[in-house]
Amino acid sequence: MFEKKPRAEQGDDKPPSGLLKRGIMRATSKPTPIAMFEKILIANRGEIALRIQRACREMGIKTVAVHSEADADAKYVKLADESVCIGPAPSAQSYLNIPAIISAAEVTDAQAIHPGYGFLSENADFAERVEKSGFVFIGPRPDTIRLMGDKVSAKNTMKKAGVPCVPGVDGALPDNPSEIIKIARSIGYPVIIKAAGGGGGRGMRVVHTEAALLNAVIMTRSEAQSAFNNPIVYMEKFLENPRHIEFQVLADSYGNAVYLGERDCSMQRRHQKIIEEAPAPLLNARLRNKIGERCAEACRKIGYRGAGTFEFLYENDEFFFIEMNTRVQVEHPVTEMITGIDIVQQQIHIAAGEKLSLRQKDIVFKGHAIECRINAEHPYKFTPSPGRITTWHPPGGPGIRVDSHVYANYFVPPHYDSMIGKIIAYGDTREQAMARMRTALSEMAVEGIDTNIPLHQELMQDAAFLNGGTSIHYLEHKLAERTKGS
Repeated sequence: MFEKKPRAEQGDDKPPSGLLKRGIMRATSKPTPIAMFEKILIANRGEIALRIQRACREMGIKTVAVHSEADADAKYVKLADESVCIGPAPSAQSYLNIPAIISAAEVTDAQAIHPGYGFLSENADFAERVEKSGFVFIGPRPDTIRLMGDKVSAKNTMKKAGVPCVPGVDGALPDNPSEIIKIARSIGYPVIIKAAGGGGGRGMRVVHTEAALLNAVIMTRSEAQSAFNNPIVYMEKFLENPRHIEFQVLADSYGNAVYLGERDCSMQRRHQKIIEEAPAPLLNARLRNKIGERCAEACRKIGYRGAGTFEFLYENDEFFFIEMNTRVQVEHPVTEMITGIDIVQQQIHIAAGEKLSLRQKDIVFKGHAIECRINAEHPYKFTPSPGRITTWHPPGGPGIRVDSHVYANYFVPPHYDSMIGKIIAYGDTREQAMARMRTALSEMAVEGIDTNIPLHQELMQDAAFLNGGTSIHYLEHKLAERTKGS
């Protein structure tokens, strides 16, 4: 049993509908600042768990690491002030086990829970359970997560807020086949069918001809029901060669919101990002500021709280909103590098009821940053490569940051995402950042498992990528050509 700390004494100055428990005053429509948290439970694993832990330690906040049996020897577990095993290796029995996570927070007397990314980070039911159990959820309010988690409601909300969206149907597709055909004709082929509750590249199909339309709708509905327990699908115009550009925002409970610039995440395979950079190449400042301010204004209109990301497709100098991620992103370090702002610490300050200390005029974008996701997988076949890392030598030098939870003799479990770390290279210019990344990749030594480092090394020499502005389809086409030539 863990030793519990005495709960803070409560005063009489309560918010109108405030819930008092564990020394925390819940933010309401009239938010009341609270004392900074003494202890935060991190409901995640891997590099993001360590990243959150480091932010907390710098702020003098104690941390609780929850972990599965497979992650008992993880670095962040050893470095945490307290740790709790919440179940066996499978995610459903551990990192997705809401009662176990709530119980771990109770037994350790944590005050707040940070969900990281993935797992339960965008689960409105989890956020609601956290708050009803008397803890602070370090993220948006449950109703906001629900609003933005449904792609149809998110798109309609953004349209009302003045954020440009991809042309398409405003609501769920009807059941009537002739109506579906009529909608597709009005949009114009190709179209894309998307699951309203989808994400992570799942639940979407591109349709180029009317003959393939109805079957694609049926299949996407079935996949959506199976994967997201929500069969609703909608239809949009499919953009042929767009880039994926996203805007980072921060918003507090007092109606203040800022944008921290944009990231280009177009280097993807099967809708999974591989390389991200900030700022986006070949994007003029006027357009950046225009879209960024619309994102910040949208946050104000919907009462958004915390860190979030507006994701867009960008083609022919036009932005089209596709979704909002109501959490910290994997690629947040590139924004931190060019702004000097610790996004995770900002999340914590906002969750504690503090006002944003930042104003838009205070945010200065300086230099360029690139991030390479290092995955435990074959660099070209992309088959997972779990196992023991016999050698781990991360790179260093000017402008290099490595976010990773692994170490020599660490065993990469087969149960989770294959990402084992991220290399971030910063430079005064994009060219300098690229040169530093090439050096860093050449220095990095990982043995015992396969990694995708050779693919990153190839891309850092790729002429089209060096020029900037490659589309989201570029890597898929490049890999397809490689397969033809082999």
